[in-house]
Amino acid sequence: MTNNKELLSWVKKWEDIFKPKNVYWCNGSEEENQDILNYMVGNGSAIKLNEEKRPNSYYFQTDDSDVARVENRTFICSPLEEEAGPTNNWEEPQRMKEKMLKVFSGAMQGRTMYVIPFSMGPLKGDKSYIGIQITDSPYVVIHMRIMTRMGKEALDVLGDNGQFVPCIHSVGRPLKEGEKDVKWPCRPIEEKYICQFPQTKEIWSYGSGYGGNALLGKKCFALRIASVLGKEEGWLAEHMLILSLTNPQGEKKYIAAAFPSACGKTNLAMVIPTIQGWKVETVGDDIAWMRFGKDGKLWAINPENGFFGVVPQTSMDTNPNAFLSIQKNTLFTNVGLTPDKDVWWEGIGYNAPKGTLNWKGELYDENSDEVCAQKNSRFTTPLNECPVIDPLYNSPQGVPISAILFGGRRPTTIPLVYEAKSWNHGVMIGSVIGSETTAAVIGLKQGEVRRDPFAMKPFCGYNMGDYFKHWIDMGKKTQKENLPKIFSVNWFKKDENGNFLWPGYGENSRILAYIFDRCNNKDIAQDSPIGKIPKKGAINIEGLDVKSEDMDKLFEINRTLWKEEIANIEDFYSIFKEHLPEELKIELQEIKDNINKN
Repeated sequence: MTNNKELLSWVKKWEDIFKPKNVYWCNGSEEENQDILNYMVGNGSAIKLNEEKRPNSYYFQTDDSDVARVENRTFICSPLEEEAGPTNNWEEPQRMKEKMLKVFSGAMQGRTMYVIPFSMGPLKGDKSYIGIQITDSPYVVIHMRIMTRMGKEALDVLGDNGQFVPCIHSVGRPLKEGEKDVKWPCRPIEEKYICQFPQTKEIWSYGSGYGGNALLGKKCFALRIASVLGKEEGWLAEHMLILSLTNPQGEKKYIAAAFPSACGKTNLAMVIPTIQGWKVETVGDDIAWMRFGKDGKLWAINPENGFFGVVPQTSMDTNPNAFLSIQKNTLFTNVGLTPDKDVWWEGIGYNAPKGTLNWKGELYDENSDEVCAQKNSRFTTPLNECPVIDPLYNSPQGVPISAILFGGRRPTTIPLVYEAKSWNHGVMIGSVIGSETTAAVIGLKQGEVRRDPFAMKPFCGYNMGDYFKHWIDMGKKTQKENLPKIFSVNWFKKDENGNFLWPGYGENSRILAYIFDRCNNKDIAQDSPIGKIPKKGAINIEGLDVKSEDMDKLFEINRTLWKEEIANIEDFYSIFKEHLPEELKIELQEIKDNINKN
């Protein structure tokens, strides 16, 4: 176990509060993992999948009310509401703790209290942090084993005097003596709480057993709490993929990229280039922790150890590397289940076998409006299952970042790719990314942009205006030539008939190749009112069925649309009041002046 007195005292305190049937310290071994899986299969909360088709893989169904993040029940509990800022739900820390201690009291009666030691980042890495999660969910234990470096080794790193981030979790369903458990214990949505306490670096979560609500190493620790640590210690915790790109000459560069949800982050992280001689490898698809190294360059690690990816539309056509990553040693949640105990989802590439059950356990009817796999259904698989995992994915030093990309779903206005003129200009681009709404979104005007700054709006642990300022301050920590170049990308621009102008998917490697060459300062860019855009012919479109006039449309700067864009950004910036950095106002004014020039 451990001789860490602070940890032992903390665990005892929570044992007294939760009143579990027993306490179990997780060691992370294969034997322990198998014991928990066998227990879950035995009680009906897990199904072992067909060993021949899907070796060492398991299937889970959640409750209907517990299928996604619950942002309206997620709170930043800082002493002052202003510290949480306008993009977060806020509650006063002491008041929230009093409220939660009432529901935590006796919440684990009849259950096992698991103590999970885990490392975010490679073990013993100087960029890594140790967390300890207490939970009463075996589902959480087996998922944390994949998503983090979990168990005895993490406890050894903590040692007798090490500090840890305390993570408290309960599904909130105590069991009376002799009471039969439900398949997926949880609380109704209005009784769920996912709380971050930035001042004390604590996470308290109650009532949900799913995803980032319960796997507290993920968004709660690796982004909300880590973003606060980063601000205090001078580094960045970001909702970004990390990939490596190697050109035909064998030169390699690393790129980080932030996109809001449904913008193809995992697809880009594992993209297969369509241009000859180029290679992409994956470091991570979701989170990047970035610090400046002794060489003055920005170095990144992926603090996670697994992928927790959305399943629907994953196939050999859309993302072969993701599809190949989930053939074995994978946990599936809320997908369809075939009669021979394999999994199925929309977009897998073939029809559902007759007799397939949907994610609710009902017979799937392909003619019905009901989906088979829930839209947020997930796979959980180790990083090393990915066939294109980068050799340095587990390096404690991380990888040097040459470029940072920001993007969203923008059918109009934003070019296919453009480059920031400076670090501050790049911060401005990141601060206003988002996606345009469609007619399918009820209550929002078509074409309205939902801003998701740095793709961090749900995940920033403090006032986002101060977060923008932290990014600007980071740019002062090294020489300009050491800073990564920053780009905006937009795969989703459409023509006047609503057709995509760019084919996307593997063809996005052509844009990555252009970015790679710009990182080598190749003279292939030209000035525009909004930043640097590619010179004509700078993007390799050989073999592509993209007309010259379509390429022109992809890089058109429509001044009328940009005037609307600037007005919209000014409205968005106004919510941050005095917390909005002056530098961003200056950058926006420069673009406004450029657009208004004849």
